[in-house]
Amino acid sequence: MRSAEIIAVGTELLLGQIVNSNAAFISKELAECGVYVYHHTVVGDNPERLKKVIEIAEKRSDILIFSGGLGPTEDDITKQVLAGYLAKGIIYDAEHLTKIESFFAARKDKMSENNKRQAEIIAGSHVLSNDFGFAAGMFLEEKAHTYILLPGPPSEMQPMFTKYAKPLLLKNSEREIILESKIIRFFGIGESKLADDLKDMIASQTNPTIATYAGENEVVIRLTASATTREEALRLIAETEEEIIKRDGAYIYGSGDVTLVDLVIQQLMEANMTISAAESLTAGLFQAEFGGTTGISKIFKGGMVTYSSEIKHELLHVSNETIEQEGVVSQACAIEMADNIRKLCKTDMGISFTGVAGPESLEGNPVGTVWIGLSVVGNPTLAYRYIFNRDRNYNRRRAVKEGFALIKAFLDEKFDKKEK
Repeated sequence: MRSAEIIAVGTELLLGQIVNSNAAFISKELAECGVYVYHHTVVGDNPERLKKVIEIAEKRSDILIFSGGLGPTEDDITKQVLAGYLAKGIIYDAEHLTKIESFFAARKDKMSENNKRQAEIIAGSHVLSNDFGFAAGMFLEEKAHTYILLPGPPSEMQPMFTKYAKPLLLKNSEREIILESKIIRFFGIGESKLADDLKDMIASQTNPTIATYAGENEVVIRLTASATTREEALRLIAETEEEIIKRDGAYIYGSGDVTLVDLVIQQLMEANMTISAAESLTAGLFQAEFGGTTGISKIFKGGMVTYSSEIKHELLHVSNETIEQEGVVSQACAIEMADNIRKLCKTDMGISFTGVAGPESLEGNPVGTVWIGLSVVGNPTLAYRYIFNRDRNYNRRRAVKEGFALIKAFLDEKFDKKEK
C-alpha cells in the first residue's frame, strides 16, 4: 500500500488568511486510488524550510503532493525548490506559454515577464494541463518517489487533479489494495461517552479503523477498511457498523453527507407534512435552515420571530395571562407559540423556541434554559425543557438542532406505526 503526504505551500495558509481546503479534497481523492495519507504539512514561502519538508516527507511517504507556489510571483517557489532538490533543470512548456501569451494578446495588454513563470516545468515532468488557469501542473517519478505539483486555487487544482493527476496515479498503481470509508452520524450523545462505549473496539481496531469526531452539536464516526476488492471492504465495514448499532444505535440518525436537517426535510417531504415555526431566542435560525432546499415551499409555509413579550402577544396571540403568570421562558408559552403558529399558518406542524440564550438569566431561569414546543394536528401539544449552559450562540444553535431532532423522533414514530 502506497502512502502520500500532502504539502501545502503558502505563508497565507500559516497566517490563517486562507483555509487549507485542498488537503481535504486531495485526501478524499487519494483514498479512491488506494493511497493512504498519513501526513498533511503546511509550509510558508521559504526555500530552506520547504527543502527540509521535502527531506522529511521522502523518509515517510512514497508520494509527495504539493499544492500552491506555482504562480508568477517571486514567492511562488515550489517548482524551483523541488527542481534544485532533485538536481533537475527548469524549462518552458510550449503549450502553457502559448496559452498565456495568447491571453494577453487577445486583451491587447502587455505581458510582464514574470507571467512566463507559470509555464515553467521541471525537466522530465509529465505536464498536467490547467483548464481554468495558467500555472502548469507536474507529475514526476524519480526513483522511489512520485511528485505531483498542483496550483493553489481550488478552482484550478481540483479539476487538474481529477482529470489529469488521478488517472496517472491509477495507471501506475497495481490496485492491490483499495480503501472504503463510511461516515455514521450521531446526535444526543457526547464524543467522550461514545468513545467510552466503543473503547474496546477502538483499542483493538485493525481493519476497519474507527475514528470519532466532534461535529457541530453532533458526533461522527468514520469507519475505514482496506481490502483487495470493494465488496470485501464494504463487508468489513458492515460488520463493525452492526456492532456499533448494537451499542449506540439509538443515537444514530444517518450516514454519509446527509445532515440531520437534510434528513428531516426529506421525511417531511415524503410525509407531505407542512411546517411553520415561531422563534424567540433562536431569532430565525431554525427557519433559515430550510432556505437552501429547492422546492421547500411544498412543506415550509413560514413563521415568525417574536423576540419581545408584546410581539408574542400582539402577533402570535400568546395570552397575557401566560406571559404574566408563567413567563415567556416557560412550558405554557412554548405550547401556545407552537399551537398558534400552526393555526395562523394553517400547517400540519408548528414548532416553537423560547428561552434564555445569555449572557444573563431571565425570569429566574439560568442561561441556556430552552423550551421547545411541538404542535401536530391530531396530537397533544408538548413542550420540552433543555439546559445547555454554554455561550449564547452555542445555546441558540443547539436549540435548533434539538428542534430538528424532536421532529425526527415524531416522524420516526409516525412512520413506524404506519408500517406496523
